Amino acid sequence: MARICSIRGTRVRSAGKIHRSGLAKKKGGIGRHVTKVVKRTVSPNLQTKRIWVSELGQYVRLKLSCRALKTMNKNGAYATLKKAGLL
Repeated sequence: MARICSIRGTRVRSAGKIHRSGLAKKKGGIGRHVTKVVKRTVSPNLQTKRIWVSELGQYVRLKLSCRALKTMNKNGAYATLKKAGLL
């Protein structure tokens, strides 16, 4: 199953990790230098949750990012799911 948040649509994205060599000037070296930039993937913090929706009177199972979970706590489950188009 895809690693995508049901509410926000957050997905895996690519980023660059910078490799550096040398000792920092403040530690007595001659400075740090970039030697290589490597591609890497950044995954969202996804959780599979059973959420009680009182307006429907049932549980809904969702794959959420933690940011979406905070949004649900703030705005309510029913309103958030309706705005996302899941209901």
